[in-house]
Amino acid sequence: MQRKNIDLMAPVGSYESLMAAIQAGANSVYFGIGNLNMRSRSSINFTFEDLRKIVNICNEAGVNTYLTVNTVIYDGELDTMRQIIDAAAEVKVSAVIVSDVAVMKYAREKGVEVHASTQLNIANIEAVEFYSQFCDVMVTARELSLDQVADITYQIKQRNIKGPNGKLVEIEVFCHGALCMAISGKCYMSLHEFHHSANRGACLQNCRRTYILKDKESDTEIEVDNEYLMSPKDLCTISFIDKIIDAGVSVLKIEGRARSAEYVKTVVECYDQAIKSVLDNTYNQEKIDEWTKRLSTVFNRGFWNGYYLGQRLGEWAKQHGSKATKTKVFLGKILNYYSNIGVAEIKLETDEELLVSDEIVILGPTTGVVQQFVEEIHFEQKSVKKVKQGDLFSIKTDELVRRGDKLYKLEDTEELKKRNRERKYQINNDE
Repeated sequence: MQRKNIDLMAPVGSYESLMAAIQAGANSVYFGIGNLNMRSRSSINFTFEDLRKIVNICNEAGVNTYLTVNTVIYDGELDTMRQIIDAAAEVKVSAVIVSDVAVMKYAREKGVEVHASTQLNIANIEAVEFYSQFCDVMVTARELSLDQVADITYQIKQRNIKGPNGKLVEIEVFCHGALCMAISGKCYMSLHEFHHSANRGACLQNCRRTYILKDKESDTEIEVDNEYLMSPKDLCTISFIDKIIDAGVSVLKIEGRARSAEYVKTVVECYDQAIKSVLDNTYNQEKIDEWTKRLSTVFNRGFWNGYYLGQRLGEWAKQHGSKATKTKVFLGKILNYYSNIGVAEIKLETDEELLVSDEIVILGPTTGVVQQFVEEIHFEQKSVKKVKQGDLFSIKTDELVRRGDKLYKLEDTEELKKRNRERKYQINNDE
């Protein structure tokens, strides 16, 4: 039975990402402030001052706000935790995402809705029933299959398990983004090696590195070729999002608070379109192929289906870093924008060229993400085919942009790597 109310939740690690999520059709966003969240080290953290501004922006857009307070909490941090929850209650955040019972308890005392984080590793109906005294929404363990998720949503209805809001508990799952080799992200490798705990938002991702296997008796060393054996590919469910909806899931969560604004916009747009296609019965393979192609243009480590369809973990990344087919190259900042004619004035700051028909992206904390092709360039009051470093030029923009926004050119990743190799070769020869 398909649900008609699907909450598509977007990751937000900057104001650019926040605006991108709203522009792309997200129903809700999740973000952290301070240090008690699982991305406190890897992304720029918002402050208490940002909290009210974010909630106001989202309220105007009709988008729910979910504040992450999902690290392990120590005794010395209880006062800080209470300050965060108090601030969330004051500005009326839609809910907090938590994994520590101390946070659950205090949030409920303050009347703040609570959502259970995947770090709780909820894998059965008894766990759902226990946490329903605190939580209205729960993320199931990442290791569950869709059949197991569907069984949990079915039993919630059968047992009439309600959360503190008086409604049936809703189930949330991840639909796209990075996966961790550990059980529901509860990893100790970074803590063991570098004394930076992943469970405290400080993961240094040593699992994403290459390793050499050594035979201690013979001193023989083997470097595993072409696979990062502790670095799973990214989750991508766009090809079976219909099955996830049919499993009774209410919230689809996109991972990526440390990723770029254009990643947020592209991924949210694709999944928003896919959900709507499922619900209006226009979901088909042609669309799936197009969405997958678009998703591959932004940061990814390759894609696999996760555990949902019954696979075991074994889809390992083949290279370090991203496999995005497009890379953004900085060109300059918007110096002026003439809104009456939709024209932006820019000085090209780098040694790149910009040509008519190039694909560009403009990023700004209020603008979000504007992605388009260059149809015309004006330089010294003339229409030109290209501009180079130092040129002051103007282009038309499809959407409103602002002074100070950053302009990038999107390039084919492999072509860019080839050109950079050629440049390096030329420099070495010149020397």
